[in-house]
Amino acid sequence: MTVAGLSQGVERECLDDDARALFGLTRELADAELRPRVEAAERDGQFPREVFRILGRSGLLSLPYPERFGGGGQPYQTYLQVIEELAAAWLTVGLGISVHTLTCFPLATAGTPEQQQRWLPELLGGEQLGAYCLSEPASGSDAAAVRTTAQAAGADYAVNGVKAWISHAGQADFYTLFARTSGDPEGPERARGISCLHVPAQTPGVSAAAPEHKMGMRSSVTAQMIFDDARVPAGYLVGEEGKGFGLALAALDAGRLGIAACATGVAQAALDVAVDWAAQRRQFGRPVGDFQGLSFLLADMATAVAAARALYLSAARRKDAGLPYGPQAAMAKLFASDAAMRVTTDAVQVLGGYGYVEDFPAARLMREAKVLQIVEGTNQIQRMVIGRSLTRPAG
Repeated sequence: MTVAGLSQGVERECLDDDARALFGLTRELADAELRPRVEAAERDGQFPREVFRILGRSGLLSLPYPERFGGGGQPYQTYLQVIEELAAAWLTVGLGISVHTLTCFPLATAGTPEQQQRWLPELLGGEQLGAYCLSEPASGSDAAAVRTTAQAAGADYAVNGVKAWISHAGQADFYTLFARTSGDPEGPERARGISCLHVPAQTPGVSAAAPEHKMGMRSSVTAQMIFDDARVPAGYLVGEEGKGFGLALAALDAGRLGIAACATGVAQAALDVAVDWAAQRRQFGRPVGDFQGLSFLLADMATAVAAARALYLSAARRKDAGLPYGPQAAMAKLFASDAAMRVTTDAVQVLGGYGYVEDFPAARLMREAKVLQIVEGTNQIQRMVIGRSLTRPAG
């Protein structure tokens, strides 16, 4: 069975010739490096570290960051379309680049000039892969209830605690860690006293637990990160001490757009599978796509994909223009991930019994879509963000 790729089904928004060339490169890499590997890697749970190196050397790990730091200097709307293309081929890779971009955000926006010049060129240069350490076993949606501590110990911080649900755990080269330097994790002011630290992976006392066994994205390592008296130099503090929670939320606003793009890519891939099947599969003497029951289903799927793409691009334009975009990012993440779940479920239905077996990609795409309704803020949290933006004064 052949699957119509995004290059056949989607006309990308190109701002200039550079963006057009970038999209072409992304499609070539997706076809050459991602699609041939995805099924085996997902079946066997193999983390595609070499794929990230290949994409990094091609400049795809650094797209939205300034060129002076070694980034690609691309608008966010261009970066997100690249993420969508990669996620359609292999969600583990598209989401992995989104996680890496999220991980670099605090340093790129709040690091000192010295920190930025020291670390960012290497982090954005293609060889390094990052992980974002905010969630904990007892604090998922209540992200401010951080219990991991970073206590001053001479010229260092002594970090102790456990982070949970960390993508790239044990595989990353550096961790952007949010830990409590003061305050009470239970009190009404628990958001205060959280600080951000840049933690190299080789730091003594930093280790990863055994990977979680997930229903989807099996090639993406997700595990707890353990910090056991890990000594992090005080000069590795990113931003002001005690002001890290606002930085974490700002990073998540940008990261939610990455999740929206990933969800749109997964939905597009499922639509491609369903359309290809409906055109080839014959019943009662004609293609099943000719029957109104399936034709209308495909039409709804295509409309949902197009709407998700338009919503994340609209939010990205606000970000590129320097306008507030937090509620719009929440809307995009909410709508796109819900659409991905619906579209992938419908794709399985279009294929019937064949959709339920792992010989066809529809089953994998459906399992992958579910996690996008959970990561970087559950969709219930997105509804809270959107609702508050409607009822509370700006600022």
